[in-house]
Amino acid sequence: MTIADIPTYALYGESGEDPAADWVHCETIQVRSRLHNYRILPHRHERLFQILHLAAGTAEIVIDGRSTGLTGPALVALPPMSVHGYAFSPDVAGTVLTLFDSRLSQILADMHGVRETFRSVQVADLGEHEDISRTLSRDIACLAEEFGGRGHGRSEAIQARLMLILIAIHRLLGSAAAPGHNGSGRPALRHALRFRELVDRDFRSHQPIDAYARRLGLTAPHLNRICREHLGDTALGIVHQRIVLEAKRYLTFTTMSAKEIALTLAFDDPAYFARFFKQRTGLAPLAFRALQQSAMA
Repeated sequence: MTIADIPTYALYGESGEDPAADWVHCETIQVRSRLHNYRILPHRHERLFQILHLAAGTAEIVIDGRSTGLTGPALVALPPMSVHGYAFSPDVAGTVLTLFDSRLSQILADMHGVRETFRSVQVADLGEHEDISRTLSRDIACLAEEFGGRGHGRSEAIQARLMLILIAIHRLLGSAAAPGHNGSGRPALRHALRFRELVDRDFRSHQPIDAYARRLGLTAPHLNRICREHLGDTALGIVHQRIVLEAKRYLTFTTMSAKEIALTLAFDDPAYFARFFKQRTGLAPLAFRALQQSAMA
């Protein structure tokens, strides 16, 4: 099997009256999930960012092989390529917002620290945050109304409301931990985020760190310092984390053999891949798969 065995979905085909708003899609959880008996099988979005707002009911969400139970009100934010699936209760209520990740970057371009919050999966229980929960519910309802309407400036109104939603989520999840918040680390943070984007795109090529550093206009030691400060690991460690994450996805969501996964991830020697994976996870690839299958069962 290949990567195609993990379904990769594009932006929903439905479009409204305003072509300028085709960068975003909004629908209730009920609309799509009830068509599939309230169970959405694991899949991923290649270039899409998604927010799921669970207003009521329950959901079992599996993200990259890890299962979490949620009771509304709750929220999930998913960056591109996160493998995720859901099992909802029939009484579920809520909204799913989907947009191009490139548009998210444009919206948050001038908002220091906020973009970083949404580069990783975020899951939040809103039950103990009544004020933020009410604010999110109101803004999401207003966005949904704009999405379903035909008013002048529809796309701009959707984007403005979306910005409020993103800020509210960031305040809840990311503001305290936002790196470089004092302003002094902003150039370094930009380099760190750009490095991670390059790694996400090119990790299969196994480029040396010097090559990444040159593309960023840095020396390798400087890139390592930036990565330790803002990403919590060395540059090579970040590359290895990304390779291991992709390997875990294949092991969890496909039936590819360890050898096939090794070749897909550009390891010439499957035995070396197995040692590499075990050094970083504590388990051999097939042992990891067995553990994941047991947990998901």
